[in-house]
Amino acid sequence: MGVSSRMIPTEDASARKREIEEKLRQEQETLSFIRENLEKSDQLTKGMVSILSSFESRLMQLENSIIPVHKQTENLQRLQENVDKTLSCMDHVISYYHVAKDTDRIIREGPTGRLDEYLACIAKIQKAVEYFQDNNPDSPELNTVKARFEKGKELLEAEFRSLLTRYSKPVPPILILDAISLDEELEVQEDVVLEHLPEAVLQDIICIAGWLVEYGRNQDFMNVYFQIRSNQLDRSIKGLKDHFRKNSASSGILYSPAVQTKRKDTPTKKAPKRPGKDDVLDIEIDSYIHCITAFVKLAQSEYALLAEIIPEHHQKKTFDSLIQEALDNLMLEGDNIVSAARRAIMRHDYSAVLTIFPILRHLKMNKSEFDSTLQGTAASTKNKLPTLITSMETIGAKALEEFADSIKNDPDKEYNMPKDGTVHELTSNAILFLQQLLDFHETAGAMLASQETSSSASSYTSEFNKRLLSTYICKVLGNLQLNLLSKSKVYEDSALSAIFLHNNYNYILKSLEKSELIQLVTVTQKKAESSYRELIEQQIQMYQRSWFKVTEHLADRNMPVFQPGTKLKDKERQVIKDKFKGFNDGLEELCKIQKGWAIPDKEQRDFIRQAQRRAVSDAYRAFLHRCANISFTKNPEKYNKYRPEEVEEMIERLFDTSA
Repeated sequence: MGVSSRMIPTEDASARKREIEEKLRQEQETLSFIRENLEKSDQLTKGMVSILSSFESRLMQLENSIIPVHKQTENLQRLQENVDKTLSCMDHVISYYHVAKDTDRIIREGPTGRLDEYLACIAKIQKAVEYFQDNNPDSPELNTVKARFEKGKELLEAEFRSLLTRYSKPVPPILILDAISLDEELEVQEDVVLEHLPEAVLQDIICIAGWLVEYGRNQDFMNVYFQIRSNQLDRSIKGLKDHFRKNSASSGILYSPAVQTKRKDTPTKKAPKRPGKDDVLDIEIDSYIHCITAFVKLAQSEYALLAEIIPEHHQKKTFDSLIQEALDNLMLEGDNIVSAARRAIMRHDYSAVLTIFPILRHLKMNKSEFDSTLQGTAASTKNKLPTLITSMETIGAKALEEFADSIKNDPDKEYNMPKDGTVHELTSNAILFLQQLLDFHETAGAMLASQETSSSASSYTSEFNKRLLSTYICKVLGNLQLNLLSKSKVYEDSALSAIFLHNNYNYILKSLEKSELIQLVTVTQKKAESSYRELIEQQIQMYQRSWFKVTEHLADRNMPVFQPGTKLKDKERQVIKDKFKGFNDGLEELCKIQKGWAIPDKEQRDFIRQAQRRAVSDAYRAFLHRCANISFTKNPEKYNKYRPEEVEEMIERLFDTSA
């Protein structure tokens, strides 16, 4: 160590010392600067603390001065507010005492033409009533405003009645017909809207009804409503009925000129009419059918209107009451139709029962819509239409059965038989009746099914009903055939009897084929058509036998055998003379008689004539040929009176009543 110290140069130590001393001096200067600044900072701090202390003192003095003033001001403001509120309440209370006077003129003059103002006036009166009831129930003012409120309510009820009465009018028949008619050319039908009340009037009525329910605590207006609207509904339907009668009587126009109606429910074929009576009946049927449809449409429209005016939980009951009069009148008219049909049956006038068929079909077709319209009404209301339908089905089925029996039991009156052997009235009437049933085959089948009590009838099907109707038609035709056979025996001439049966059977067959009745018949009688053809052929053969007594004279029986040039004996000549005479007399007699007979069917008439002409002509020609070289008389023209062509012409004139 000592060696090293000694080795450091002296100059370096001095320099190091000087450097250290210089740094020490600088540090001392810095320390003095910091000390001076700290002293200044302390002085500033002391000054700031002094200022803040002074400011705090002043703030405390200010706060002590302001707080009492603020509290005093706040109390004054509260007092002011209380005074304002008290004055406002006083004004409000005082206004209740003036309500009766302020509303007197408006209430007296009523709500007409000023409904909003009137209801606002009523609202003021109502508030006054509530005030006095709550605050001064013994005051005379309460009775005054109560009386005023009741008067206002009474006038609102009167206005409700007045508006309904004044603006409710029957729907014009033309508009109803437009609403229920169908235009076949339109793919989408336009729904005709029936506006029962002007829109402004309707809104006033809705407004009054709403007020009466909410504030008036009154339901009497609902009775007023249904009575007035019920009357208009009934008048609308009666107006439609009168329209039918007037227009059909004068011009035959039964429908709205605006829209052509598709007549689904009237027969396409009608019975020959007794002038006047049946025309009127058809009008009544058309009228009733359209009135039923109109009722459904109008009732639906009435419900839509009612739903805007009457509270929901009262709508069904009010609607039920509203439709009763019109519905009862329609059902009564339907009952009268049933009664008329019942009387007709008692008179054995079964064609009159056919009036029920279009009506019954229409009722059943519209039953679902009818039921939907009456949904929610009383059971007694809903059951009215089904009851009428049942009555119609029962009387209709009774008529069908009695008609079938009448065909079977129609008496064989000689004076009633056609002299010319043509179609009997019984046949034409029976076929006409069945043809008209064809127009209503579904209705008639269901009618028969309604009387079935067997288990097989428990679920009626279209096919089941069709078979029932087929069975019925076959029964009528069977009864008719038996009766015709019985009637034919009235004729003394068996040939005329055959012509009579031929004409009737042929008429039946042709009528069945033309009217498509044959399709119904063959449902249960597959061979019906061929059976009738056999019957017709049998009668033709029966008729042809009448000519045997003419053509038998031309036969070889008893004809003398001779050689050419041989002279005949007197007896042999007489045989030939008798044959000519028998033929001539028989031909003349038959042609004279049968010329007055009739075969209306030209095809059958020509066929029978030609067959007879050919048979007689061939036999006559053969006979003439055999007698050509026989000298049996000096006056051959006396016996050989007719040439074959003349015989043919005579037969050609058979069954020709116009010749």
